[in-house]
Amino acid sequence: MNEKIGAMLKTDAADIPALIARLTLALVILPHGLQKTLGMFGGYGLQGTLGFFTGTLGVPFIIALLVIAAESLGAIALGLGLLTRFCAASLIIVMGGAISMAHWSHGFFMNWSGQQSGEGFEYHPLVIGLALTLVFSGGGKYSADEKLHAKLAGR
Repeated sequence: MNEKIGAMLKTDAADIPALIARLTLALVILPHGLQKTLGMFGGYGLQGTLGFFTGTLGVPFIIALLVIAAESLGAIALGLGLLTRFCAASLIIVMGGAISMAHWSHGFFMNWSGQQSGEGFEYHPLVIGLALTLVFSGGGKYSADEKLHAKLAGR
């Protein structure tokens, strides 16, 4: 087995905290992905989101598409524990971009009272923290990564 692939998939099959972090992160991110892809939960759907990212934010089309994929397909993969480290690292990049491009100027706190001109970034460090945990630990118990790693290692 290629060592880099093996290292990316390796995880402790008994790691319940990684399982909890992985499922929590997937559960929190997936609705955001569904807003962006299918227009669910008050979202704009794929075309609307791509238009906002490329037009209003000036994000290149391919980057916009990758952000949408990270929050939708990546969240599903996280739920399954498939390519956990890659998906988690992708979300760290996405959240860093969201902070710098759209949320930093609104301060730390989210717009709970409707008094700010936009949402702050308090949500994003939480996602980054959960994702960092998974980058280091892998998918943990009941992850597809663990099963793939064992199969590729010939176990």
